[in-house]
Amino acid sequence: MKPSTEPFVHPALFYRGEDEYLRGTVPFIRDGLKAGEPVAVAVPGPNLAIIKAALGEDVARVKLLDMTEAGRNPGRIIPRVLRAFADSYRQTRVRIIGEPIWAGRSTVEYPACAQHEALINPAFEGREVTILCPYDADSLDEQALTDAHATHPVIISGGAERPSAAYAPDHVVARYNQPLEQPVAAEELVFQAGELPRARRFAVEQAARFDLSGVRLEDVALIVAELTTNSVVHGGGSGTLRVWAEDSHVVCEVRDPGHLNDPLAGRRPPERDTLGGRGLLLVHTLADLVRIHTSPEGTAVRCYISRH
Repeated sequence: MKPSTEPFVHPALFYRGEDEYLRGTVPFIRDGLKAGEPVAVAVPGPNLAIIKAALGEDVARVKLLDMTEAGRNPGRIIPRVLRAFADSYRQTRVRIIGEPIWAGRSTVEYPACAQHEALINPAFEGREVTILCPYDADSLDEQALTDAHATHPVIISGGAERPSAAYAPDHVVARYNQPLEQPVAAEELVFQAGELPRARRFAVEQAARFDLSGVRLEDVALIVAELTTNSVVHGGGSGTLRVWAEDSHVVCEVRDPGHLNDPLAGRRPPERDTLGGRGLLLVHTLADLVRIHTSPEGTAVRCYISRH
C-alpha cells in the first residue's frame, strides 16, 4: 500500500485465489510490524489459517480473530473487534485486516454487513488507523463488489491501488435502511411503561416454545429488556414486541414510534463518564444478527438468536 497523508485509511482489497490473497495481506502485516504498529487480523477461519502459515514466527506478534465468530453479528464488529483493538493503542498508529463479508453470509445478514462497512468511515474519522478489507472477487456476487466501491475510498485490485470513483458510504447506509419484511406468523404483545417485566416474560416463554434454552434464553431476556426499555424511554412510551422462529433462529422484534437518528448507535463503545448508550451495544453483543429500520414514522429492531 502507498503511504497516506490521511489519519484514517480504509482500502478494499479485491483478490482472486490464495496467492493473491497472501500477496495483499502478508506484506501489509509485515510492513506494520516493521513500523512498530500493533496489527490485528480478523478474517474467516480458512483465511486465518493460511495467513498464520505464511507469517511463520511473525504470527506471535499479531492478534488473530476468526471473523465468523467475533463478527458473526456485523453490528458488533466496530465496537468489539475494531475499536476494542484500536482503543488499546491510542498513542500509536494501528493496522487491522477485517474481512466481514464472505460467500457464506446469508441474504438476511448482508444488508447489515454493507452498512457496517459504510459506518467504519465515520466511526474512525480522524483516527490513526488503517483497516484493510479483503473481498473475494471470485466468490462474492456483483452487488457486494459494487457496494465495496461505495464503502471504501480506496480500491486495491490486481496489485494496483486507485481511489474509488463510486465512494458514497452514506448512500449505502440509507439504501439498506429498508422496511423489514413481516413474518408469516409471530406472537405479538403491545406494551407500555410499567409492563416491561411482562414483555420480558412473554419473550422468554415464546423463545422457550421454539426450543431455546440455557444461556441463549437468558440472552433473549436481556435483549428484550433493553429494547423495550429504549421504547419506553426514547421511543414514545410504548411499543410492539414480536417473537417467532425463522430457520435456525429465534427472532425478537421491537417496534415503536421513535426515530433512531444516529446510525452508529450501539456500534461505538460509550465514553467512561457517559451515562446511557450501553443498551443497544449490549443487544449487538448478544444477538447473532441485528437488523434495524428507522424513519420519522418509527423504528423496528429485529434480533436473531441462534437455536444451536
